[in-house]
Amino acid sequence: MTVAVIVFTRRGAELGRKLAAALGGALYAPARFAADAGAEPVPALDAWTAARWEDSDALVFVGAAGIAVRAVAPHVRDKFTDPAVVSVDEAGRFAVPLLSGHVGGANELALRVAELTGGQAAVSTATDVNGLFAVDVWAKGNGLVITDRALAKEVSAALLEGKAVGFASDWGHPCPAGLTQGPAEIGVWVTARTGAGPFSRTLRLAPKGLILGVGCRRGTERAAIEEAAAEALAGYEPLAVAAVATIDLKKDEPGLLAFCAARGLPLLTFSAGELSAAAGDFTPSDFVKGVTGVDNVCERAAAAAGGRIVVPKLAKNGVTASVARKESL
Repeated sequence: MTVAVIVFTRRGAELGRKLAAALGGALYAPARFAADAGAEPVPALDAWTAARWEDSDALVFVGAAGIAVRAVAPHVRDKFTDPAVVSVDEAGRFAVPLLSGHVGGANELALRVAELTGGQAAVSTATDVNGLFAVDVWAKGNGLVITDRALAKEVSAALLEGKAVGFASDWGHPCPAGLTQGPAEIGVWVTARTGAGPFSRTLRLAPKGLILGVGCRRGTERAAIEEAAAEALAGYEPLAVAAVATIDLKKDEPGLLAFCAARGLPLLTFSAGELSAAAGDFTPSDFVKGVTGVDNVCERAAAAAGGRIVVPKLAKNGVTASVARKESL
């Protein structure tokens, strides 16, 4: 976590230095005494906040909470992407998580700050106050993507009302404390699949557990790859794709690189020898072998990346695609 600590007075700088050192963060202070405090100068708070919003995971304001609130207010967009914001008074008595308490880690950071100062963390999120399961925290800790934010709120509301919330996992996760594997109207399902869930209202948490294998002709455009990928992934959650895999001959293919970039996915490439060594039953093609040196690209690449084929080779518009599921997350 990249932490930026800002102070506004010389007294605050004493605590700021301690926090920055312990949290591995950078210390910032008004230009008039920044050099004396061993901090980076801040000519203008609004410009500083805008810059840190983009390059930091967490902002710690040492001073009045109102200063922090006014500084961050113009930048607040989404709790799933906003950095954590914590305010702590100069005496270190209260550490207040102001923004992104769960997903951004502000609650955890406030507890850490309070531990360092000997003060108290003023955590106010309802699930924490009531000691209940927090779906966003659990999802983040297990590398899962929340696919429906509205349903995530309903899960928290059900828990706060004392209702049963179910749990199921295609990857063998143990049932978290506070949830049940018995009958429930609403529940959480760790899965890469779409379609009907095990509960009347099912919140899917998608693991990065799928590999998309792709083969294509030279010069294939991104749109053609998108069409083939969409067909191969029918019945699966696109957010569950962890990477795209192919032969190393395609490592510089513009359309494939554009497809990966648009989705923020890494492109894994393997030599013909590595693909030939992949274990499994694959759909052979003499034509493909004559061009690439291996009888199958998409299935073998997905398997070579650590997956078990769940969607076999599909051919569309000069593109072949398959999907493999990781054996472990």
